[in-house]
Amino acid sequence: MASQDWFDKDFYAVLGVKKDVSAAELKKTYRKLARQYHPDSNPGDAKAEARFKEISEAYSVLSDTQQRQEYDQVRAMGSGARFTAGGQGAGGGFDDVFGGMFGQGGGRAQYSAGNYQDLFGGLFGGGGNAGFQPSGGFRGYGGPTPGRDLAASTTLDFGTAIHGDTVELQVGGGRGRSVKVRIPEGVADGQKIRLRGKGEASPDGGEAGDLVLTVHVRPHPVFKRDALDLRVDLPVTFAEAALGATVEVPTLGGAPVKLKVAPGTPSGRVLRVKGRGVTTKKGTGDLLATVMVAVPSHLPGEAREKLEAFAAAMPDENPREDLLARAGE
Repeated sequence: MASQDWFDKDFYAVLGVKKDVSAAELKKTYRKLARQYHPDSNPGDAKAEARFKEISEAYSVLSDTQQRQEYDQVRAMGSGARFTAGGQGAGGGFDDVFGGMFGQGGGRAQYSAGNYQDLFGGLFGGGGNAGFQPSGGFRGYGGPTPGRDLAASTTLDFGTAIHGDTVELQVGGGRGRSVKVRIPEGVADGQKIRLRGKGEASPDGGEAGDLVLTVHVRPHPVFKRDALDLRVDLPVTFAEAALGATVEVPTLGGAPVKLKVAPGTPSGRVLRVKGRGVTTKKGTGDLLATVMVAVPSHLPGEAREKLEAFAAAMPDENPREDLLARAGE
């Protein structure tokens, strides 16, 4: 950047901040303005693009500690000074400022544009043209622009979602790229996973955007998820429910476990197998087995006779008596 620009432009005013603004507040303000006026957000708007360039140019100088110090010192010399390219008869202003500083008494010191930049480099500890060239940002102005976030989705098998796995995705449409993604164990249907730095690359060397992945989970033919628990319907025979038995219960991805059914267990009772549910950072759930008494659809003659004898031997009770009484309340 030419030294005359530093005399003429009030970068603090461009960003709308005070001269003692902190680095953190400066960055926050710049990001807000950059998002508002970025050309991608204002396609075809020449005024917005010009404003974005001004914002980026100002932030490029003020965000650099050394350049900001140099800028403040140059501005302190007075906004009335004018940069000239040298030669006899050139107007005063900038020449007069430095002529007086170095004992030339207001005479016409012969400096070219390059001389002045070298002079500023020596004054403020820089070398050559240090501090005068903008870098980064949109078309060479200001700080780097973060890349945009990308959205993607994937469908997983029930077991993969519960146990976790590494999957490979194509992101970015037809010109996309392949990305390997680690799916954490216990991910739920509809859950979104934010993958830092896996989104669109920055156009000017800044941080890449994120990839926001939405996970869909295929239903399982046996198990259903209930928060951190897994649920399964457990069929038992009438004899097993009435007399009690030890039965096998399936587990997700493992060998079956044995579960004791107490005598007289009714249909609908839930039996719990500790620690065989879903594991996440929040904890581990259980396997919940709901007893379903299976009624035979056909009885052989001898079995029917024995069942009729069993019914005759049982007390004359109506299991619906309480239900009918409460229904009239």
